[in-house]
Amino acid sequence: MKKILSCLIIAAMMMGMAFAETKNADLAGSWYPASKEALMTMLDGFLKKAYPEKVDGKIIGIISPHAGFKYSGGVAAYGFKLIEGEPIKTAIVIAFNHRIRHAGIAVCDYDSYETPLGEVEIDKNISEVLIDENSSIYAMKEAFVNENSSEMQIPFLQMVLHDFKIVIIQMGDQSLENCKILSNALYNVLKDKEDFVLIASADMCHFVSYERANQIDAYTASEIEKFDPEEFYSKSAINNHSLMCGYGAVSATMMACKKLGADKIDILKTANSGDVTFSRDSVVGYLSAAIVKSETGLKQAFKNSKIGEDDMLNKEQRNKMLKLARDSITYYLSTKKRLKVEETDPILNKEMGAFVTLHERGRLRGCIGNIIGRGPFYLTVRDMAVEAATGDPRFRPVTLNDMENIDIEISALTPLEKIEDPNKIEVGKHGVLVRNGFQSGVYLPQVATETGWDREQFMNSLCGQKAGMAHDAWKKGQCEIYVFTAEVFGEKD
Repeated sequence: MKKILSCLIIAAMMMGMAFAETKNADLAGSWYPASKEALMTMLDGFLKKAYPEKVDGKIIGIISPHAGFKYSGGVAAYGFKLIEGEPIKTAIVIAFNHRIRHAGIAVCDYDSYETPLGEVEIDKNISEVLIDENSSIYAMKEAFVNENSSEMQIPFLQMVLHDFKIVIIQMGDQSLENCKILSNALYNVLKDKEDFVLIASADMCHFVSYERANQIDAYTASEIEKFDPEEFYSKSAINNHSLMCGYGAVSATMMACKKLGADKIDILKTANSGDVTFSRDSVVGYLSAAIVKSETGLKQAFKNSKIGEDDMLNKEQRNKMLKLARDSITYYLSTKKRLKVEETDPILNKEMGAFVTLHERGRLRGCIGNIIGRGPFYLTVRDMAVEAATGDPRFRPVTLNDMENIDIEISALTPLEKIEDPNKIEVGKHGVLVRNGFQSGVYLPQVATETGWDREQFMNSLCGQKAGMAHDAWKKGQCEIYVFTAEVFGEKD
């Protein structure tokens, strides 16, 4: 009887082992050494040569490149060096799919992941919670085949951490909506934990000259350092995603970290493949950065994430901007100079797009704006007010005598989100930007409300009249479509 029982136990154990699924590394021997000893020697060499400055606070996220180790390993080492030996129990890799297209967010649901450095257990508890959080997050094993954007992070994690588990996420569609879905899900699963780190996987600009790469990557690093994830996403979108290949993964990670209390990003290291190969005609850029929660961030956890979820501006801020717009116009018309003004309100100092619209006795008299913020919001309002009064080519310039009959309206804009399906456009809620090469046009959300247009009329006019394209370009996939919302307020309110 004892022998039978022992055999049953052994059989049950063997069956359990048979059902455990391990994801084997696909890139060992090509993107990095297949030998354990050679890989350890390579990574150890990178880590010993990395001297990141000490970070003031707790690191809860890292931005890391994902090219072959011989190209990007020296940069990646800077971020991993800072978490070496830390008591981290879960490392969450947030990447995107190069190899396979899918609409949502894939989670690796294997039991473990094996590289030449051994197996690391996948945290199935967190993975399953994420999958249950939203229908756009799902298990999808094929999303992780031959995918360097996630696999290249794992050997480094195995070198610097001990007794940890991983969660691996691949964004199929790096839309702003998916970034928000993923960041909310990550916040919900991590808000009561301390022993984790998020790894955002992305390379910088691709296949440009060495000099151009340095220019673009310096700009991108400066935008990341501002720690405004939606603004960073918007600028990545308007630049045709040329700033970073993993712009969505980085944006989602930034959003999640901000909600979890992080309040700054430290750029640790930038370089490109030309620094390694000395072939500088066509290079790829790399960046390593730490997302940090300081004492101030700990106290402000989740506060910043609420900005813009309801009203972006309160009544006092709106009134201040309307007064600034009027004062800016009258001052310019009197002196031909820009009004000098300083503002300390942190919300009014955020980079937000803005349009200023003028009406004279109820009729449009001028409308000019910046779809993307290029400096503090209050200065954008100042400058666009002057442009609306003097620079709209459809109307004669406003005079001082006209001002008593002019009322001013301001539209504060959310970041742009690229969409593929025009049916997602909500008439009256969404403003829309269309673009095809050098042809582009934009309508604010209130255009549809004021004209009574439906979606078809709105988009036909935008493409055909405003952008100079075929009126049905939006239907035929002949232009890129970006949507945004606007918080509209005016003197008449």
